[in-house]
Amino acid sequence: MSLQVSAIMLGVEDLARAKKFYTEGLGCAVEKDTPHFVSLSLGEGSPRLALYEWEAAAADAGVPAEGSGFRGASFHVNPDSREAVDAIMRDAVAAGGSVVKEAAPAQWGGYFGYFSDPDGYLWKATTYGS
Repeated sequence: MSLQVSAIMLGVEDLARAKKFYTEGLGCAVEKDTPHFVSLSLGEGSPRLALYEWEAAAADAGVPAEGSGFRGASFHVNPDSREAVDAIMRDAVAAGGSVVKEAAPAQWGGYFGYFSDPDGYLWKATTYGS
């Protein structure tokens, strides 16, 4: 049996803020919206993105809610141009995110930058072309 990811869940401190960041800032469509959980579409062929209140997500998994720092994961988007990478970075900042690493040419020939959402989740925008 192969493993196919159908959803990525993020525990968030402020559900309304996270929903606004991903919908208004990055253009994700809401699929389901409840008081403690929001499911978003990331587009054709992508898994859903689930936003779950931090405390509720920890309780659901049966683990402590405290903890911070690097979470050991990042999410990647691969637009087809440097201009698109820059636009994604600008949109993220305008929506309340932060630049973690300014977009710049990479020694392997691509172009990339990192931003974080309001809860500190890392996103990498990379183009492999010019």
